[in-house]
Order: sequence, then C-alpha cells, then structure tokens
Amino acid sequence: CELLDAGVPDASTPDASTPDGGPSDAGDATLPDAGDAAGPDAGPPSFDPPAPGAYPRPLAGPGGPSESYDEADLLEACAPLDGGERDRDHHNTAFMFDGRLWLPWAHEGGVGGISVFDFATPCAPSPVGTTVFEDMRETHSTGVARVGERDWMVTTSMTGILFWDVSDPSDPQPVTDMTLPGVRYPDSYARVVMSVFWQAPYVYVGASDNGVFIVDASDPERPELVAQYEPEPDFRVGGVHAIGTLLAIFPSEGSRTAFVDISDPGAPRPIPGGTFLLNDGTTDRLGRPTLRAAYFAHINGGRAYYARHVIGGGLIVFDIADPSAPSFLGSWESPDRFANGGYVFVMEDEAFVGLSAFGEIIDIADPSAPDRVARLDMVGDVDTLTPVGNVIVASVDDDAVSGEASLVYPWKRAPDTRAPVVNMVVPRDGAEPVALGARVGLTVDEPVELATVHRGSFYVRPIDEAGEPLGPPLEGQYSGQEGVLNFWPAAPLAPATTYEVVVPAGGLTDVSGNATAAPFRSTFRTAACE
Repeated sequence: CELLDAGVPDASTPDASTPDGGPSDAGDATLPDAGDAAGPDAGPPSFDPPAPGAYPRPLAGPGGPSESYDEADLLEACAPLDGGERDRDHHNTAFMFDGRLWLPWAHEGGVGGISVFDFATPCAPSPVGTTVFEDMRETHSTGVARVGERDWMVTTSMTGILFWDVSDPSDPQPVTDMTLPGVRYPDSYARVVMSVFWQAPYVYVGASDNGVFIVDASDPERPELVAQYEPEPDFRVGGVHAIGTLLAIFPSEGSRTAFVDISDPGAPRPIPGGTFLLNDGTTDRLGRPTLRAAYFAHINGGRAYYARHVIGGGLIVFDIADPSAPSFLGSWESPDRFANGGYVFVMEDEAFVGLSAFGEIIDIADPSAPDRVARLDMVGDVDTLTPVGNVIVASVDDDAVSGEASLVYPWKRAPDTRAPVVNMVVPRDGAEPVALGARVGLTVDEPVELATVHRGSFYVRPIDEAGEPLGPPLEGQYSGQEGVLNFWPAAPLAPATTYEVVVPAGGLTDVSGNATAAPFRSTFRTAACE
C-alpha cells in the first residue's frame, strides 16, 4: 500500500517507496483473526479495552493542588520554587508529571537542572530532588515519554537537546547530550534550540534559523538525527507542536506559521494553504491585514493562541480546525505599552500569557472577543504563567529576585474539580483516506496527568460498518505535552479499515485527579491498497 494522506486536508500523496513511519518493523498490517484470539473451545473473543481506571501503576507523587484559599490570598505569591545554590534565577516552564511538579531551569548561557517538588500543598512545596547539568540551556518546553519501563524527558542543551532518565524523581539523570548541526553558543536567538516536542518515538526540535530537526528517540540513550526540515518561505522557528499527523511550526519573534503533514514523520510535507502571516483583524490604509509578530504560541481545541510580541503585547487567536484554511478569530491588546509577549498556555476557558513586565489571565470563552480577567505582577521579566489546578506558577527568565525566579500564586479559591474535556482530534472525525502509518493525536482543555493515559483510557481499534469492534485496542506508545496526547501504533494500520478513537469516561485525569466525565469518540478510515 502507498502511504496516503493521513487526514490532513489537501496534502499530496507521496510515492509508493515512502516508508510507513511506524515505530517498529511489524510487517504487513492485518486485523486479528477471531479464531486466533481464542482457542477452539474458548467461545467468542473479547475485544474490550482494559477498564478506564485500571492504570498501569499508581502515581508516584501525592498529586496536584488540593488546598483552598481565602479571597485575600488570590494572586498573592505564597511560595518560591528554587533549584538551589547553582540556580541562576532564569526559569521558564513548570509542569506536573506522575503526581509531582517538575521545574527545568537554566540560564541561556548554561548551567541548569531539573528540580522536583511534591505539590499537593502548593504554598508549602516539598523538594524531592534536584540534578544540575553544566551544559543545559534555557528550556522553553519539555517533552515526556515512557520508553520500556523507564520515564524520560527531553530538554535543550548548549549544542542541541538533552535526554534525561527521570525514573527516580529524587535523582533525575542527564543521559544523552545530543549535538545538532548548526546549533551554537553563545548565540541566544539565531542558531539555538527554542523548543522540543516529543511525539514518541520522534522528537521535533524547533531550532530558530536552523528550522526543525527530527530525531528518532526510540532509544533515548542513542538518539539518531533523521532529518532537518526548513519551511518555505523560511522563518525563525520558535515552538513546534505535533498532534497526530499534523505538525505546527510557530514563529519566534515573527509573523509566519506553517502547518505540515507528518504522515511520514521524517519527511514533513507542506499543507497547501497552511502557511500564513499573523494579523490581529485590523487593516492598514490600503485595506491590507496588519501584520503582527508573536514570540511563542500554543495549540488547543482547534485554535492557535499567540503571545503577541513587542509594543502592544497581548493575545491573538486563530481558528486552525482546518489547517489548510486558518482564519483570524480574535485579539486582545494590552493597554500597557511595556507589554511584550512571552509564552501562552491554556486551561479551560482562560489563557495565561507572560508579557515580560507582568502576566495576564485572559477569558477566551468567546475566542472572538478575548478579555482580561486579572493581572499578575512580579519582579523580573515575567515570560511564563503556568496554570496548575487552582494555582499559577509564574516564572521570570531575567532580573529575578534571588531565589524567586518562580513563585506560586493562588488563582482560584477552591481546588479544581472540573473534568477534562477532549476538544480536538487528528485525524479529524470522519477523515479518509488516512495513511497506514498515521498516529492519533488529541488535545484536552487542560493539562493531563500522563501516568493515567493507557489502552483503557485512550484507545484506537478497528470497527465494522455497524460500529462493532473487529479487534482489541491497538498496542502502541503514548506521549504527551502541554495538553496534547499522542498515540503511535506499534504496527501499520490495516488498509481500507474504519477505526474508532475513544476516550471513555472515568479514565484519563487532569493533574488534580479529575477523570473524564463524558466519553469522546471519533472515527477515521484508512486508505485502500492499490
């Protein structure tokens, strides 16, 4: 079979020699034979998934925030997060994984590390472990994957990317510092790694003027560079997000975005209509859209959220549900002339934007009319606000008070009790023909606890015309980052077959332990063999 378009609109079909892109050499893809699934006297085979809440292992840590706060406590700093005496007070993002808060930190000139905290009581975080690595560099994103029986993370380093074995949170271990061509120090912007996104087993690396590196990390101890992709027209690459067969390439301090098809993960193909220039809905005197710049961006629920850069910082929202026809939705411009966009994250109906001089929480329930909810003030270059349950971890990457480069701010009075909601799927519901080497990606409207993602809480399986299962949930590898979950089947999909994608109720949870309340289901159909 040819590897046909994986459900991304209007992408061209590669030739028959294109590899299937699966993570293992599994031979021809076939559906299970009912006679093989059960012995001659065993009765009908069972194609049921594991129970949604039958997690492979319990959380290692105590979980997310569980405290309540008084009104007077809200948006007042209650605790610092610090990496110890080697910490140069240059922080970016924090995130929850396996019941604990993880804080990668590093200066753009080197010396960094990963610090881990018990975070159920955020105003009294308890240090679990810290490891320092001399050649770690300022990291704007962190990829997480489970490979075999070990937990791994990938961050940036001075000359490329750095793989960490984080199976023991009390002692995270840097294992592989992978040098990438053209990445150099002391350059801070043009030839550096700006971001990483781990759609296991592949890592997509946003590398500024070097474009995007694609790394096979099937074995994180021996990662291999697969390809280097430079979008056309070229631009300085900041963030990258991989969702199923869609790769979003966002600008750093620029206006251009490119959506590409990664049906073959090592050979991205531009999606016609998927490269565009950012605007805020206004026009100049000649009626042309007014171009705007963004520093970083975030994808959730079929929308792209941009942290508006330079004077007039704020938020710009684009509809990207059809990546071949992105369109402007709404914009909010800060009235403060010192606002200068950094990073943006989304939780439910709010966007959290670092604007250098301060941070903003913006209501995005109506994306055509974003509006300020609250402002957060902090000493230093406030680039990042990370929502974690009912608190925010605010981080600065320059001019911080010593020992206070990250501070915890209560944001809502009560702990988060709202169930997470799946709000985007790739391939899209009803997509066909989908490549036999396709991966399946979801976005969820808040950060998910990756330890709860398994074959019972997020699964893909073949079905017949009546919607009845033809086989059990597929085996494969899960990974996730920033509200995105990805599933990579262990073998190519069967041709001319309909598959369902299911997230049942009571399975995957957010970082506060709330499980999905309503089931999610979509379908797609694979390409036929010629």
